[in-house]
Amino acid sequence: MDARSLDVLRTVGSQGGITAAARTLHLTPSAVSQQVAVLQREVGVALTERVGRGLRLTAAGEALALAAVDVAVALERARAACDAFLERPTGTVRVSSFQSGAQLLLPGLLTRVADLDGITLEAVDEDVAQDDFVALTDDIDIVVAHRPDPSAPWTSRSGAGAVRVVPLLREPLDVAVPVGHPLADRAAVLPADLVDVPWIAVREGFPVATVLAAIADRSGGAPRIVHRINDFHVIEALVAAGHGVSLLPRYTFGGSTRVRLVPLAEVRAGRRVDALLRPDRAERVVVRRVLDELRAVAADVGGTHVPGAPAPHTAA
Repeated sequence: MDARSLDVLRTVGSQGGITAAARTLHLTPSAVSQQVAVLQREVGVALTERVGRGLRLTAAGEALALAAVDVAVALERARAACDAFLERPTGTVRVSSFQSGAQLLLPGLLTRVADLDGITLEAVDEDVAQDDFVALTDDIDIVVAHRPDPSAPWTSRSGAGAVRVVPLLREPLDVAVPVGHPLADRAAVLPADLVDVPWIAVREGFPVATVLAAIADRSGGAPRIVHRINDFHVIEALVAAGHGVSLLPRYTFGGSTRVRLVPLAEVRAGRRVDALLRPDRAERVVVRRVLDELRAVAADVGGTHVPGAPAPHTAA
């Protein structure tokens, strides 16, 4: 079996179809289909099946795609074994982050990586719905993602999309109110204090929305959402102008002079910031070095211990 064809099959599974896989692999859909067809003829069993207008892996396809992870990891370990003997391993590492995480972590990461000879860091911002972060690892070496606290572990659309999870930090989410607001000088805010208050919320499917739902459950009333904005800097500006209250991350916006951040009582309001990597890419020496620097930056921001965080692991 050809390792490249196995990787194509794996990507079809993790991306949820031929077209999305083609975009990720920078191939045409017909080229992806052809490679899957060749692999299917080689193994002699159906690897994909039609579902409406889309395509998904069969049980055999899922099994082979999972085996492809082991093949890819083995190949990268072999390359890493040689790289370890190089005086100066070189390469490009791509890192993505959601916007506020990029604001918090990327400046320090870029500064630290600049001191690593031979490593080029390419940074991009990718703020997607929570369920879409894992799929980014097919195209990006290290994906900085966030999820509400508490929440289920990271999973992919397919068992073929195993992902390595490295906890970075937990960032509390505080209630942001205008300077001079009646709640601004409180030591803490109760959910009951927020009943019938106009909220500026993020779109559904994004991590902070889950925390707002928990506040509503505790207060016994649905939040009165007047605006849905995903850019925290826009939210900060709207809150400062008196157009509602919101939730903002403490480490990222704690130095704001435009709004007051007040801790929330009775609800565990926070977000987990994790690094997600494909297991094969996690074996690359240059990727491991950048990941070490990222963990050091996160430790500087949030402390060296992430309460309740598990050791780095691989999730399916």
